[in-house]
Amino acid sequence: MIYLVGAGCGAPDLITVRGARLLGEADAIVYAGSLVNPELLRLAKPGCEIYDSASMTLEEVLAVLERVHRAGKMAVRLHTGDPSLYGAIREQMDALEARGIPFAVVPGVSSFCGAAAALPAEYTVPGVSQTVILTRMAGRTPVPEREEIARLASHGATMAVFLSAGMLEQLRERLLAGGAYTADTPAALVYKASWPDERVVRGTVGTLPEMAARHGIRKTALVLVGEFLGGAYERSRLYDPGFSHGYREAKP
Repeated sequence: MIYLVGAGCGAPDLITVRGARLLGEADAIVYAGSLVNPELLRLAKPGCEIYDSASMTLEEVLAVLERVHRAGKMAVRLHTGDPSLYGAIREQMDALEARGIPFAVVPGVSSFCGAAAALPAEYTVPGVSQTVILTRMAGRTPVPEREEIARLASHGATMAVFLSAGMLEQLRERLLAGGAYTADTPAALVYKASWPDERVVRGTVGTLPEMAARHGIRKTALVLVGEFLGGAYERSRLYDPGFSHGYREAKP
């Protein structure tokens, strides 16, 4: 079996119990060395083959996984965060399936979850936003035109922008072009959420480039935008004494 495992967003103890167990049982681990915390490799058993995929192509990664499988052994492909978000796992899953190699996916804690904990903040605040948009600026990897930042920003919802910390001038322009955010809309940069050198910088959409420049942030940071970062919100009805549901009657 091949396991595609989410390593979590940084701190080694944010991997799931299942993911940690599989790392300890694996005969080979192929990990995203430029992103995954190397402390997780301490979970590997003696004799485990370890490969850093930072310098490998997809074909080279697949060759390792297939060789390990054909030898009757188990391999872990270790991805940063949750593998379903910008993990490039679709092509790996399709290739494994085409080769008749069984696989399973183990979810992980995404950086947008780690960033919320670092702030700390709730993305879905009653009366403010009940929608979270996870997206990125177009770079070397294109973004479909219908998902262009300005179009998404027109909703005024909570937004978490991945892989865009090096393009903040352009990102600010596209966020403001949506018409729902203003230069004063709260924004934050969370650098390396849950790592020892984590940094949280708060400001506004209008000051995003200055925020990054002042703190030397050029990559490995999540951009968060929306009024969820402000102070106004409504109390949740779920725990309101006057709100009835299947487990509690409303109190006068």
